[in-house]
Amino acid sequence: MMLSPNAKVTLRRINAKTVRAICTLSVSDIQKNFVAPNAISIAQAHFSKNAWFRAVYADETPVGFVMLYQSPKRSIYYLWRFMIDTKCQGRGYGRKALELIINHVKKMPHAKSLTLSVVRTEGGAEEFYKKFGFGFTGKIEYGEHEMKLDL
Repeated sequence: MMLSPNAKVTLRRINAKTVRAICTLSVSDIQKNFVAPNAISIAQAHFSKNAWFRAVYADETPVGFVMLYQSPKRSIYYLWRFMIDTKCQGRGYGRKALELIINHVKKMPHAKSLTLSVVRTEGGAEEFYKKFGFGFTGKIEYGEHEMKLDL
């Protein structure tokens, strides 16, 4: 997979033609305990009226997946799933995709913050999110620590 770090990163709808490619994307073995496989996430999204999900593309190549839980009436915006394929990590695609996600949420009704949860261990994404201004809230659920970004 020859992708440039200067590739244009976009978030695109997943359809019948692209779903298989998105489902084959995977994180490294050490990261598999941090995020569900994309096939599971896509299935869950189809049964949740609050799910918003997209594929992450670098130019014309799928490199990742994102899913938000959105409840504008309750001012809840939660980064439910976010992954970049192991072969595509370290090229800036995750950073660019998270910037797009944050900008998406900022445009939503009643958006005051974006929350997410991380597993605090080696290989986790804690430092990545801190660079964007996410901070720990003190809440812990199912062994995952909640982080929040005020918008």
